[in-house]
Amino acid sequence: MQLIKGGRIVEDGFARVADDAPVPDRLPVIVPAARFLAEADAFAAREAPTGVVWPNDRRVAELAPYLDRLALVGLVFPVFRDGRAFSQARLLRERHGFRGELRATGQVLRDQFLFMLRAGFDAFEVTKDADAAAFAQAARRYSVFYQPTGDGRVTARASRVGRPARDSLERDSLL
Repeated sequence: MQLIKGGRIVEDGFARVADDAPVPDRLPVIVPAARFLAEADAFAAREAPTGVVWPNDRRVAELAPYLDRLALVGLVFPVFRDGRAFSQARLLRERHGFRGELRATGQVLRDQFLFMLRAGFDAFEVTKDADAAAFAQAARRYSVFYQPTGDGRVTARASRVGRPARDSLERDSLL
């Protein structure tokens, strides 16, 4: 598995720790969700950074009380057609204010890189070296967006100068 951050392949500084394995004291670790929740106080007391792999069938609200203590949240795409991790990413960034690393894991496909970026992901576990180049290309593919997200990009509508924004309900009623 390769890790893409900033459009290039980088070394993963986190060690994955299984449910039954000992946790190294001074190394950054990523643990499964169930283990993290069972030992949340112990992980909060660690000096080294902690990350959690959060499955897409769990509510991110369960994770919200611990977000200030997490350096990384890995959201799982178990299969291509299951996009719940997109919603989880937006909730973590926009509703819960998570500012740590948001990592896409599982079936991370190049066709979805741009959408993952827009949803708030900033790291991607991929299986092929070629995906790093595809990522950089996808990140630059579009410069104007219509849908607002929490990625900080100004939408086409908001960038129009001198044209007042209308309420979306009013606009939709005109269609």
